[in-house]
Amino acid sequence: MSLALSIVGGLFGLLLGGELLVRGASAVAVRLGISPLVVGVVIVGFGTSAPELVTCVRAALAGAPGIAVGNIVGSNIANILLILGAAALMMPFVTSRTAVMRDGVIVIVTALAFLAVSLTGTIGRAAGAVFVLGLIAYLVIAIRADRQAPASTADVPAERATPLALSLAFLVLGLVGVVLGAEYLVAGAVEVAQRYGVSEEVIGLTMVAVGTSLPELATSIVAALRNQSAIALGNVLGSNIYNTVGIGGITALVQPVPVSASMQRFDIPLMVAVSVLLVLVVATGKRVTRWEGALLLALYGGYITFQASTVGLT
Repeated sequence: MSLALSIVGGLFGLLLGGELLVRGASAVAVRLGISPLVVGVVIVGFGTSAPELVTCVRAALAGAPGIAVGNIVGSNIANILLILGAAALMMPFVTSRTAVMRDGVIVIVTALAFLAVSLTGTIGRAAGAVFVLGLIAYLVIAIRADRQAPASTADVPAERATPLALSLAFLVLGLVGVVLGAEYLVAGAVEVAQRYGVSEEVIGLTMVAVGTSLPELATSIVAALRNQSAIALGNVLGSNIYNTVGIGGITALVQPVPVSASMQRFDIPLMVAVSVLLVLVVATGKRVTRWEGALLLALYGGYITFQASTVGLT
């Protein structure tokens, strides 16, 4: 009974938190003169990646590096195939040149950097420090470029009359909701997975990755349904960048993380390939269509099926 309540309560927290997060983020964007895309990348992307950060650091300190690395890689794959696919299937949304030329390219570069470091066998503290510094540099450049860009009326949020204090309150409450919701849901999901004797890497790549990615899923779907396409896309782009160099870097600084040969050979290269696919989908045309969303979801279904087959669950 407690397991069911944990899962249901987690889902409720994610959905309610996602709604408040989008409302607050879009209103803050208008009040502070920041584009919705940058809000999605910087504020929403960072906030919804908090569950991955907590999970990875805890796993590394607990001597479970497979969960830590698997969570980063699996979350990035889920963000693109599952979350972007589900958001587009619910409501096709427009894309921007900035998303492709700057943030999309950074997603690929950070994925390649993560692969290069992982091939050494361990993500050490030196690499972690470089990753974190790279993330800081990216955030500074993104915010400065947005400040210098001419104002655009495209994708402007509707919450113009919302007071700044209330907008910030929505933002904070939304972040709390998605983090707590993910915490309860992951606890239930991991307990279910462990009953089948699944390895920590597979748990990290699937159950934990999906669980900690549910804040992004809830937030992106809510944003898409509210016609806040820049926040929906920025959330996915920002979360992937944070996961790779932010969470990967902080986790390595706290505790160097070994990377298994199977992760080096298959899952991390797949993350790079999926990152390239993300940019191709965003770059083709001016919107992510329903059929593209369905394709991404089908690919994720195939990936989960493959992972399940490796442990005899299919």
